[in-house]
Amino acid sequence: MHFLDWVVIAGYLLVMLAIGLWSYRQVTNSADFFTAGGRMPWWLAGISHHMSGYSAVIFVAYAGVAYDQGIVSYVVFLFPLSVATGIGAFLFAPKWNRLRRTYDIASPLEYLARRFNVTTQQVLAWSGSLLKVFDVAAKWSAIAMLLTKFVGIPLIWGILITATVTLVYCVVGGLWANALTELGQFVIQAVAALAMLVAVGSALSDRGLNYLNFWSALPEGHTSPTTSTYPAYFVLVYMLVKTFEYNGGMWNLAQRYIATRDATQARNTALLSSVLYLLWPLVLMLPMFAAPLLIQVADTNDAYGQMALQFLPAGLVGLVLVGFFSHTMSMASSDATAIASVMTRDVLPRVSRRAREFTDSQSLMAGRVLTVVFVLLSVIIAINAENLGGVLGIIITWVGALMGPISIPMMLGMLRPFRWVGPTAALTSFTGGLVTYALMKYVWQLGDALTVASPVLVSMLLFVVVGALRRDAPPAAAEICDALTHDPDEEPRPTRVEHTV
Repeated sequence: MHFLDWVVIAGYLLVMLAIGLWSYRQVTNSADFFTAGGRMPWWLAGISHHMSGYSAVIFVAYAGVAYDQGIVSYVVFLFPLSVATGIGAFLFAPKWNRLRRTYDIASPLEYLARRFNVTTQQVLAWSGSLLKVFDVAAKWSAIAMLLTKFVGIPLIWGILITATVTLVYCVVGGLWANALTELGQFVIQAVAALAMLVAVGSALSDRGLNYLNFWSALPEGHTSPTTSTYPAYFVLVYMLVKTFEYNGGMWNLAQRYIATRDATQARNTALLSSVLYLLWPLVLMLPMFAAPLLIQVADTNDAYGQMALQFLPAGLVGLVLVGFFSHTMSMASSDATAIASVMTRDVLPRVSRRAREFTDSQSLMAGRVLTVVFVLLSVIIAINAENLGGVLGIIITWVGALMGPISIPMMLGMLRPFRWVGPTAALTSFTGGLVTYALMKYVWQLGDALTVASPVLVSMLLFVVVGALRRDAPPAAAEICDALTHDPDEEPRPTRVEHTV
């Protein structure tokens, strides 16, 4: 790469560090660290929600599908996120905010101890936290591989550089730092994306084409919204899975709703994110739809990188690489903060008597220490990814499988029609979802769509059926569900979730 590209990358990393240090002054207690003190404006939370929703995979795997199969990459993998988040704007986002205002929660799993029982909370907390370590490790590995391809940096150094910068700003600034860096990353990515649009548009014009007429020149099938690989029913089941995942199943995304001032702002957060998922991926992917007319690649996952290297001038290549950074760092940092909140608020009080008596300053320190531990563990796994071989890939697929079963008790447990469903149904649905995934993936091998959809569908069925047969919800369950149905502008109740052992 050119010297200017290095300047752009170095400048980006310095800006991220500066934002983290500025955010440090905004964090005076654990509520500021985990939930931004409930003061995050909806527009900032919405951009943060959007940026935390996908990593560099959009420039690798999704771009590869766009190069190989066309617009199906948007229809199948990105459009469903818009629909899912739009549904969540009315069904789930306000409820997450009311949980903070009514019960003073700072972790998405905190209310589960009272809504179901401590066992349910701990099963979901431990399983989700453990697998998130591997999930983030995979993201470090992915961005490090891109660094190796672009600039020849050894894999281990790519992992260490990216993780260190992320660690500094999310440890010192918490959720405020996450959101503000994601805003900066969104702006930088916008410049890079627009530059890519212009550069590819110029390349198309050299061939007598433009963004309006190149579609007819694409290979057959590239303008079809679905394909034999990704049929229409796959879109529907993927949308169902993402409705739970993007409205709370991914703990870091629930935090964006929790951090806003009230339920109305939480709804606006989700609506803004939904609009961004509808429109912004089209801007990112449009050059890739045209890519088959401009380049030839042996590995479709390299298509976006090759387009950048071939068509962008010095300085802008570095900006595109920064775009890769931005997605991965935003998702990893928000995951780290979410896991720290779960471990500090939900796990430590159950395993340590001393932790139950933490002062607010001690909780803040615990959150920062646990953020460091989480990132370090993920870095160690990422560095040893090649030695782990297929094991890492298996664990990563289980992350996706767990998302549905974990989210069912979390999400449906907030809805009033399920107020009588108790811990038996919650744990049964979680276990049933895992068993279903194992059978679909490793025994019956019935295809991607059924493998993705079956765990969440089975979990939903078990939650409803077992819940109807065995109504063992604690007395507080109905109270919580009723409290979450109130109008957004109501005064919050001065009640706090109790940590019962």
